[in-house]
Amino acid sequence: MALLASASLVTLPGWLPASDSGLLGFLRNDKCRLKSGVRISIHRRRELLNSNSIVMFCSSSTSPATMRSRKLVWIWTESKQIMTAAVERGWNTFIFSSNHKHLAHEWSSMALINPLFLEEGELFDNENRKVATFSEISSPQHLQKLRPQDEQAQHIIINLLDWQVIPAENIVAAFQGSQKTVLAVSGTSSDAQVFLEALEQGLGGVVLKVENVTAVLELKGYFDRRDEIRSQLCLTKATITQIEVAGMGDRVCVDLCSLMRPGEGLLVGSFARGLFLVHSECLESNYISSRPFRVNAGPVHAYIAAPGGKTCYLSELKAGKEVLVVDQTGLQRTAIVGRVKIETRPLIIVEAKKDLDEQTSFSILLQNAETVALVSPSQGNGSAKTAIPVTSLKIGDEVLLRVQGGARHTGIEIEEFIVEK
Repeated sequence: MALLASASLVTLPGWLPASDSGLLGFLRNDKCRLKSGVRISIHRRRELLNSNSIVMFCSSSTSPATMRSRKLVWIWTESKQIMTAAVERGWNTFIFSSNHKHLAHEWSSMALINPLFLEEGELFDNENRKVATFSEISSPQHLQKLRPQDEQAQHIIINLLDWQVIPAENIVAAFQGSQKTVLAVSGTSSDAQVFLEALEQGLGGVVLKVENVTAVLELKGYFDRRDEIRSQLCLTKATITQIEVAGMGDRVCVDLCSLMRPGEGLLVGSFARGLFLVHSECLESNYISSRPFRVNAGPVHAYIAAPGGKTCYLSELKAGKEVLVVDQTGLQRTAIVGRVKIETRPLIIVEAKKDLDEQTSFSILLQNAETVALVSPSQGNGSAKTAIPVTSLKIGDEVLLRVQGGARHTGIEIEEFIVEK
């Protein structure tokens, strides 16, 4: 958290504030209660605010790994519109230069914010406590002179003046294992994403220095997608009820810029109400070399799952688009499409039901080939079986489905009567 430079840790169950100012608002409100029913006295709240303590309210659903993966976002702007947009999205820490202190006073009367003031390479809070240091880096030599262990503040802000990607990686490597949190000044959401993803681990956060509200909206969208990927999709077992030869059709091979592991694939289906988990070509076979970047996904009309709960047609995919990669357990991640191959091939129709007694069925068309497979449920008994080739598929076999709302408008789920068959 950004409030204090050095602190002890006090953990209370029940609630995790979205920002530092959310914490202050909670502690200052003498009528508020924790969701678990635990009450903090006014006297104790004042002690916590006046002491060198960071208070975290941890919900039972927030794992330590998730908390460690949280990134700080501080905003540096003179725009009231950007301030409003940032606060509405849970970002309440703002940086002010020495000649813009009046903005801090004005905005504090409009919203509960955490102002930080930049003076001679250091940032101070309202209580004149040193929160962070500020360094401008314009060459590898400047970067080498930065010594994390010599910095007294908990947070270090770095402004890379002329170059970004490789220095971002160098900074992540240099501060690995350090207790310092490094933030990089970013002029766009794209720049911010580079810093947050450098060497996979990324920096501890970013300072978004912008005068365009679009950058705030785009960065929030990026974080929303990250949060989505940390969650697991609910996959359902379904039983194969019918397999038929369908004739020739244009099928789509989706080649990703990422490698897939056994048990992973793409969610594809003829109807959005039920998407089959189609396995990648990562498994070795006697017919063709392993291609762990590829999914032979189905014909051009089929739906495929995309980030944000959306779907699109396989025919719409092209290089640079994002799709969801999902494994047997429902764990999801995004991947970028590198290439799409559409070719005419023999197809089969596969139908399945969640319950053999119910009316609703789900279907998918797939190329009739040994390298095309559907993901099977985990056996939980040490079985290595992860996928069933469609050429070996039999009525009664179990496969995995993603069941969801059927009505769609431009790939977005909507509440609407719909009949698909």
